Amino acid sequence: MSNSHYNNHHNNYQQQQPQHSNSNGDEEYHQQQPVHYSQHYMNGHGMRIKPLDNVAVPDMCLFCFEVLDCELNNMDGPGVPMFSNDSYPLFVTWKIGRDKRLRGCIGTFSAMELHNGLREYALTSAFKDSRFAPISRDELPRLTVSVSILQNFEEAQGHLDWQLGVHGIRIEFLTERGLKRTATYLPQVATEQGWDQVQTIDSLLRKGGYRAVITQELRKSIKLTRYRSQEIQMHYKEYREHLERRGGQYGKVQC
Repeated sequence: MSNSHYNNHHNNYQQQQPQHSNSNGDEEYHQQQPVHYSQHYMNGHGMRIKPLDNVAVPDMCLFCFEVLDCELNNMDGPGVPMFSNDSYPLFVTWKIGRDKRLRGCIGTFSAMELHNGLREYALTSAFKDSRFAPISRDELPRLTVSVSILQNFEEAQGHLDWQLGVHGIRIEFLTERGLKRTATYLPQVATEQGWDQVQTIDSLLRKGGYRAVITQELRKSIKLTRYRSQEIQMHYKEYREHLERRGGQYGKVQC
């Protein structure tokens, strides 16, 4: 795991950009240049959207559960998984209980090979999200894991140049003290909270550390990058069912 990880969304940001991020607040990350695509399709809102690569598969959730299960039970981790090892930015999210309360979520905007990336962030999000205590073994049966593979980064033309429920957004702005800050929300966060675009932007500014009055001028000054995410999730019960079909053996994650 990298020596420098993000601080939670209430901590101050530094001018440098560490590579870890948490999805519900003020992520810090290595800057990644937006990608401009020439082949798009038009959605119902007249916005050009490039189709997602079909990357996320259930084996990724199985693998994350197996990594955490082995760690909590002091066992050797799983072997090499069978899914793609292409490089993508990614997030791993742990939620708990029937209401799926957030229990940990950390990721990176730097493209990582999926095998090492998911192995690292399955544990980082479980144990190093400073908003929460580390996940314990007793909590394992109540967990749900989500894997988000980030794609199609594009520089927006303004702070509203993105679509709710489709795009995640990453903003860069200056605080009232002139300090550069960054923050991100994954695509599902705004719709889960019932926010419109302006409410989402304002929430990101607050979580990014902006404390003064939020004005329209400030919103228009934001540098916004939009992106999309392919997400897949699995509950612990499903993981155990897969494990039992393999004879209860830890090892390579297979379909």
